[in-house]
Amino acid sequence: MALHFELVTPARLVRSEEVHMVVIPGTEGEMGVLQGHAPFMTTIKDGPLKVYRTENGAPEEVLIQGGFAEVGANGLTVLAEHVEG
Repeated sequence: MALHFELVTPARLVRSEEVHMVVIPGTEGEMGVLQGHAPFMTTIKDGPLKVYRTENGAPEEVLIQGGFAEVGANGLTVLAEHVEG
């Protein structure tokens, strides 16, 4: 099963896709999110967001600055203040 992942800034939807796992740079430390994760909301700090497209694949890193992350019934949404690139 895949995790639905959306990365959003105030200006645009950066990506919306099905992935295996996302590792978030949370203010309390890194957090890995897989399909079926318990619902939560947290603040995120500046740093790399790691997107794993497949179970054994190498992560793609996306540099983000600040914001929030929410895991809910629809998957993971990261609301970043700024995304590099």
